[in-house]
Parts: sequence; C-alpha cells; structure tokens
Amino acid sequence: MTRLVHLSDLHFGRDRDDLADPLIETVNRLAPDMVVVSGDFTQRARVSQFDRARRFLNRLEPPVFAVPGNHDTPLDNVLVRFLRPWVRYREAIAHELEPRHDTPDLRMVGINTVNRFSWQRGRFRGRHRARVAAAFSDAGERVRVVVLHHPLEHGPETQKRLMKGAGKALRALEDAGADIVLSGHLHNAFAAPFLAAPGLLFVQAGTGLSTRLRGETNTFNLLTLSRARIGIEVWRAGADAVFAPSGEMVFDRAETGWKGARPRQR
Repeated sequence: MTRLVHLSDLHFGRDRDDLADPLIETVNRLAPDMVVVSGDFTQRARVSQFDRARRFLNRLEPPVFAVPGNHDTPLDNVLVRFLRPWVRYREAIAHELEPRHDTPDLRMVGINTVNRFSWQRGRFRGRHRARVAAAFSDAGERVRVVVLHHPLEHGPETQKRLMKGAGKALRALEDAGADIVLSGHLHNAFAAPFLAAPGLLFVQAGTGLSTRLRGETNTFNLLTLSRARIGIEVWRAGADAVFAPSGEMVFDRAETGWKGARPRQR
C-alpha cells in the first residue's frame, strides 16, 4: 500500500500564516511516502511568495511531487507570463513541470494544465493524452495516478469554466488504465468516480492554507492506495488551527468501475 498526502492551493501571499506550522507538523507526523501538491503555490507568482513556498517545502520531511497551477504564473505581469511563464516556479519549486514518479507499487504522472493565454481556464492537450497513455502502457500492477491542477469535471455549483479538452482527457485516461486523478483549483475537498468515466476516481483537494475559502475550512487529503482499494481521509483545520481527520471514504474496484464510498467516522 502507498500513502500520499495531497495538498493543493496553498496560495502564499493570501494564506493563513497561523496554519503553516500545524500543517507541516501534521504532514511530517503522518509520514506519507510522498506529498503531492496539485498547484497554486502562490497568489500572484511573485518572487517573495515563491520564496515562502520554498521555505514551506523545505520543512516537509517526505519527498514532494508537484505540478503548477494558474496562480503560479503572473497575472499582473503580462510580459513575464507570456515570455517566461515558468522561470519563477522553476527556480523556487521544481524545474520539471510535468514530473513522473515510479515505485514498485506506484506510477504517478504530472500534467501541467495551465494555459498562460487564458489565465483562469486550463487546457488538457493531445500531447498530454499521449504522454499518459505511454507512461501507463507498461505500468503493470502499479497504482496509476495522474496529477493536475484543473479538475476534469465540475459540479453544478461551480461557476468556473471547465478545462478545455476535459472530455477527451477523461476518455483517454480511462482507456490508458489510469486509476485516480488528483486535482485542486476549486478549494473544495471531493472524492467520487467521474460521472463520464466511472473506472477513474476523481479526488480533489481543498486549500491547505489559503484564506480564499469556498464554504469549508482549510483541508488536505491523506490517501492509501492499491489497485483494488483506495481510502481517502480528509484532514480539516479546526478553530484551534489544528488539523484533524474528519472521516474516511473507501472505494473498491468493481467490474463497472469504482464503488463506494463507505464512510468511516472517527
């Protein structure tokens, strides 16, 4: 079994400074195999905000797997956004925008869905579909995880535009044998099979630190993965700025796709 902490939308520059230490301490105490961050490290992609994000990552004891979000390329500096969109991210977070990670039990592929020409809305391109298909073609019995910032489905309560290419991406990812997609962007925690691709599990992280809340407190996910079963535990920050688990959802693989969830309350 593989254990992942899934963080997203830290938004340094519009964050709760009082939550940083509790979040770091909680993640280090949980000691997952890896911390996955699905984008939006910063609020405005400023050097000072990336510096704070880097200091945060340096204090995490597990290895980190990261992809950028739309806030990680400047909104208010159009020249940098169009000509050198990732120079600050690469200097502070990671040079690789679309990393890959392999263990005997896991194959994880990152996709950069940010479209710098349409700042808010993401894009899943044909080359991304081909990359995932190639990566999973020889994955064997490893759990197959795709990490991106923009979700591939939205609920009716979401006002943001769905990422361009999302429908084709879902079909391609399911055909490639992907098990689970980790994303962020909407600042809400959510887990369920995709409506358009029930063989693929949709797991969204809320915001770990941002003050830009969407009807729920700051959260992160703890995942326990195998090809047959996936457990997802949402950890929420309380009024005392302490993160605690709020129950676990368990999804089992069936012939028709993922089935669950069975909540296990603490």
